[in-house]
Amino acid sequence: MACPYFMPVSKLENGNWPHPGRLPLGCGWSGHCTASGHEGEIPAQDVLEAFCNLGYASSCGWAPAQRAWDAVRFAVAAPAESGVTKRPSSDTTRILRLLYACERDHRPVERGELEFDLSRATWLRQHGDARVQKMAECFLDSYLKK
Repeated sequence: MACPYFMPVSKLENGNWPHPGRLPLGCGWSGHCTASGHEGEIPAQDVLEAFCNLGYASSCGWAPAQRAWDAVRFAVAAPAESGVTKRPSSDTTRILRLLYACERDHRPVERGELEFDLSRATWLRQHGDARVQKMAECFLDSYLKK
């Protein structure tokens, strides 16, 4: 799970993880904090590794005490046959469905689906929160490169 206040910006190539491909966003990311009072601050490398990329917000001193979510997780639901849909224009389009869950105290608070059109490289259904959407884009980028 990634911290919901983390805004990933670029891949973190020199992270200290034994299995970077198993990280919640598919690899390590550098970025900045969006928590109130810390907007735009860039966490130290050890904080990026232990909290931003991996942690529940409850473990981070920058996270506000009153918050809707502690963590965000993603999973791919249908990249193959079940995602093939005929469009009215007779185009065959592959739709990738990303499931997301925003958690508080290790329980889902919000969950849903995002959709990405692989043939047009465009989002059909996005998340309303820019942080969650950016994390979804990072997760998708890592997934598609595997």
